[in-house]
Amino acid sequence: MGVYDLTRASTRGLIASLCRPTVIGLENVPATGPFIVAANHLSFLDSVLTQALMPRPVAFFAKAEYFTGTGVKGAAMRTFFEGVGSIPVERGQQAASVAALKTLLDRLEDGSGIGIYPEGTRSRDGLLYRGRTGVGWLALTSGAPVVPVGLIGTENLQPAGKKWVKPQHFTMKVGRPLYFSKTGPDHALPARRQATDRVMDAIAELTGQERAGSYNQNKAEG
Repeated sequence: MGVYDLTRASTRGLIASLCRPTVIGLENVPATGPFIVAANHLSFLDSVLTQALMPRPVAFFAKAEYFTGTGVKGAAMRTFFEGVGSIPVERGQQAASVAALKTLLDRLEDGSGIGIYPEGTRSRDGLLYRGRTGVGWLALTSGAPVVPVGLIGTENLQPAGKKWVKPQHFTMKVGRPLYFSKTGPDHALPARRQATDRVMDAIAELTGQERAGSYNQNKAEG
């Protein structure tokens, strides 16, 4: 068993025993080929939970400092985040930036699964914010299917501003893949916006969240 499989299996076991999550729709994840997980974002732990519970590897961004720490704690964090397949990203580099999107595109071209939060950062008030168009760009450029994911109750595991984690039940719903025509990077902005809105509609259907109708301007890192 490789480091990824071992880390993921142990994390999944810990989550299952402590939180007893309800997980619905894993059969909707494509068995082969690239795919894009597009999820709502309520908690710092969302990426770890999704990576552990998905049937295939999913690469999310994680702060670069998680990979560069020193001592026993630094080594443990680096091993964990590398083990779950996270991609280091420098502090302040937004998930919608060109460099970050190209990194994700490279993973898709390798046939891998990647994860993105169209809202950009965590929702602190529980609303589902308007999606930024990076997910639309990835879908149209790569032609990879988008798998919408709805996370419910994860904000209760680690409330905003708290360093401790309190085991709580949560739900992860995986929707049917959304398919878009592969246009490459040279596509019209309205097409990108339309694809993104379609993804957000699918996420909203899974979570039942109230829609904000605007972008999330929260500067806190998510």
